[in-house]
Amino acid sequence: MTIHDDGLSPEAMLAFYQRLYPFKSIFHWLNHEPAPTRLFVNREFAFTLQGDVYLRYNSFANADELKKQICTLNPTRFEIGPVYSARPRDKRTVRPTAFKPLQRELVFDIDMTDYDSVRRCCSEANICSRCWVFIAAAVKVLDRSIRGQFGYNHLLWVYSGRRGIHLWVSDQEAMELNDEERKAVANYLTVVGGGKEKKKKVNVRQGSKPLPPGIGEFINLLQDIFPPLILQDQDCFAGEVGAEELLALLPANAQIEPLRKKWTADPDRSSEEKWDDVRNQVKINGKKTAPGKLLLAAMEDIVLQYTWPRIDAEVSKHRNHLLKAPFCVHPKTGRVCVPVDPTRIDEFDPAEVPTVGQLLREIDEAMMINNEDDAEGTQHLPDWEKTSLKPYVALLDAHNKALMEETRRRKRGDKNTDTSTSKSLSYVVRHRLWPLLRWTIAYEEHVYAQVGDVRTHLVTAEGLLPLLLVSILFVPCFVPSLCFRRYIMH
Repeated sequence: MTIHDDGLSPEAMLAFYQRLYPFKSIFHWLNHEPAPTRLFVNREFAFTLQGDVYLRYNSFANADELKKQICTLNPTRFEIGPVYSARPRDKRTVRPTAFKPLQRELVFDIDMTDYDSVRRCCSEANICSRCWVFIAAAVKVLDRSIRGQFGYNHLLWVYSGRRGIHLWVSDQEAMELNDEERKAVANYLTVVGGGKEKKKKVNVRQGSKPLPPGIGEFINLLQDIFPPLILQDQDCFAGEVGAEELLALLPANAQIEPLRKKWTADPDRSSEEKWDDVRNQVKINGKKTAPGKLLLAAMEDIVLQYTWPRIDAEVSKHRNHLLKAPFCVHPKTGRVCVPVDPTRIDEFDPAEVPTVGQLLREIDEAMMINNEDDAEGTQHLPDWEKTSLKPYVALLDAHNKALMEETRRRKRGDKNTDTSTSKSLSYVVRHRLWPLLRWTIAYEEHVYAQVGDVRTHLVTAEGLLPLLLVSILFVPCFVPSLCFRRYIMH
């Protein structure tokens, strides 16, 4: 073959699609079953061709059709959209009212450029191992939140190929969320907000009241990440500019004037020393006094502002949003968009992700070895198994195995009426009560700001019965729907 091209020439891309792209694994991931179903047949694929030509509403009967079309078009990349009520390629022959998105993975996009205001090592499209720690922190929080608070299990993390990471949630309940429900989930997980001019970007509580439980459960994790990342490595509060940035995030009525005088007199104090000064000021004020409580709350808010996941909420809110497919090649770096193990996110290094040119060289080397000695029968393996792409495809296949196993269990469960009481109750709550509460989701963001205490009380209440009793009183008025979601998904 001998195409040693670290760039993205059409020849290199065609060789990649023909020999390396794991079409079968992608099919199983999207289809949830070995044989084609509506989840794949009615799925939209969009292609970006050479010259920025964009083709939407493509669909295919199976993995072989998808591979044939991709090898024919040889796109620079392709994206995956929702499952429609009809085959996307038949869009022009279907009545507009009969063509609508029905299902789609719940997706999240985290981009490093959204951290430009808090990272000092790089900016814009640049990324290094130091600022990747921001992404690692986001993965830890978001993965735990999606699994623990929403009860979803089938999460696929995929490196974007350059400066970010994507999350695809494939649980059936997640795929069936409508746009309002997706918006509610995105709003629930959005903690850092506001424009560039706004200094304080975290407003999740009033005064010194406790953090909402859905956020507060991560504060210990983030407080461990904050010192080495923000204070030591990035040194975000160094110098006069950094001092003013930190002072702007502290409440004026928390008796912080001594801090301003101290930092003005000693402008060379490090970020770590300034943070210790704030902590000492809390002791001086008294932890149980109003100024002390305000300062402690402000310190927690600062930790959240610098380390909480910064998701692109617009990507998550709509079922018809397209997102780059796993194992595509980033057009700027040539790196493959590979799956990432969230339990080993600290070990992941974007610079070590294979490029197209590297993979093609590995195939050539494997072919030379096979020609000399093919006793082990490696010539019968798929080409990607002979390259550094193998562990990443294996990660997707393991994800697919669990997803397909749940689909089989679900089908067997539908035929088996002898289910336990707990499972029956879980089904009723998740598939009957939750749909009745959908209309309240649109009020999530407004209600959260207005009745935070009610939300806190509901989330921390014990048992499902108090929740149901309170829901009878409050649902018609204003109770945030995601409080129920927390219980429903456990």
